[in-house]
Amino acid sequence: MRGMLFTIFVLFALLISSAAVAWYVWTEIGDVEIGLHGQIALLAGVSATFLLGVGLMWLVYYSHHKGYDDEAGHD
Repeated sequence: MRGMLFTIFVLFALLISSAAVAWYVWTEIGDVEIGLHGQIALLAGVSATFLLGVGLMWLVYYSHHKGYDDEAGHD
């Protein structure tokens, strides 16, 4: 139980610190304009990352429900 609370605390601290760094960078950049090619690249990157995450989570779900995980590690 103690290790789980420590892990949650560390993860929460990492979340807060990364949000603080992101906020600092966002406010320090100022008025930077992104052109059409930059917007397309940003949209493609966000979409690809989202689809990759959804695809990998679907594979985890599919593997668990088909029983492929049951045999892993039982050599």
